[in-house]
Amino acid sequence: MLDAVLRKSVALDEALSQSRAMATLEPRDRAFARMMVATTLRRLGQIDAVIAAFIDKPLPDRAGMIQNILRLSVAQLLLLETPPHAVVDNAVRLCVVVHQQGFKGLVNAVLRRVSLEGKAVFDGAADPALNIPGWLWESWSTAYGAETASAIAAAHLKEPPLDLTVRDNAASWATRLGGEAMPMDTVRLRGAGEITQIDGFADGAWWIQDLAASLPAKLLLSALNSIEGDDTSKKSIVDLCAAPGGKTAQLALSGATVTAVDRSGTRLQRLRENLHRLHLTATIFKADAAKWQPAEQYDAVLLDAPCSATGTIRRHPDIAWNKNPEDVTRLSNLQDRLLEAAAAMLKPGGILVYSVCSLQPEEGPARIEQMLATQKGFERFPFSESEINGLSETITADGDIQTLPSHLAAQGGMDGFFIARLRRGF
Repeated sequence: MLDAVLRKSVALDEALSQSRAMATLEPRDRAFARMMVATTLRRLGQIDAVIAAFIDKPLPDRAGMIQNILRLSVAQLLLLETPPHAVVDNAVRLCVVVHQQGFKGLVNAVLRRVSLEGKAVFDGAADPALNIPGWLWESWSTAYGAETASAIAAAHLKEPPLDLTVRDNAASWATRLGGEAMPMDTVRLRGAGEITQIDGFADGAWWIQDLAASLPAKLLLSALNSIEGDDTSKKSIVDLCAAPGGKTAQLALSGATVTAVDRSGTRLQRLRENLHRLHLTATIFKADAAKWQPAEQYDAVLLDAPCSATGTIRRHPDIAWNKNPEDVTRLSNLQDRLLEAAAAMLKPGGILVYSVCSLQPEEGPARIEQMLATQKGFERFPFSESEINGLSETITADGDIQTLPSHLAAQGGMDGFFIARLRRGF
């Protein structure tokens, strides 16, 4: 799985689902295997620094699997507190499994030294930039400053908690589940275990959704309520790029008439399953949102656009290593096309909320400035502190929102999201 992520740019979740070996393991062993890979990806720069300290010369290109065996082993020795003899023995045996028997002696010698001397080297390689690709570090330092970039990098090193959006009474559910009531009615759990076994899952009382990911829909509904009063039941909303459906569920729960659009049939099936469990309904279309032309315009449009997802590295550490600047450029062009399409779907006086789970300015503020320059009749509908209780630090000078993984750090952080809200003139 580590080889698939680092050498083939496969997403970790995809590598997990494609692994036949993982399917044969007990749940506890599957969880540990994923933890090994995720921990290695979170600390890859430090781990590689440790390996380099105990190898006289770099490994040849043909030894890529040996490099990954060493990486996983160092993660176990220095971060997961696995017994050294078990780690070394397993690594040596794996050399045979990957048909690299000639490296058994080197692997054995390096890992024995790491078990004795590696902690000091690891602690000495504590530069926060080390575990982030250079292009990302430069981007974040420029956009947010070096201190904040360091805080973002530090947030990525921790396994994130599990956030739930509940149908009602978040405080009560936090008590019931032994969790924490967070801002914006999110319930946060730690060490939750198997999701389907948590109280309320089968009844559709809640769904998994990071606190930051819950904001776009909530803030769209807030705008509708402020304009039209408290009743959204007569409003029509389209959720573009909607799957797997967390935001669709939020909108449907409000009583609005909701349409969900996504181009992926597989992801739409997950959306249908999620809505069924939650006892919620929406009209669903399988279509490319950039080309789809609805029969009527909507009171509101939510566009959670495809993006580089660099705001979710704390949950998906593979993203740091399998995305590049070219991806950001390609996705920015797609975001412009989606915004143009979304604008055409909106009634006069309607509300458009644009969001991306990205930390890259090119995918956030730059896209809104581009839209305002090219789409006449739109203006920002800025966010207020009263709407985002407890998260006022996320409001930008332009009245948009940029959440960072380092926000709410003492409580476990949150994903990085850019959110802008616009209104179409009459």
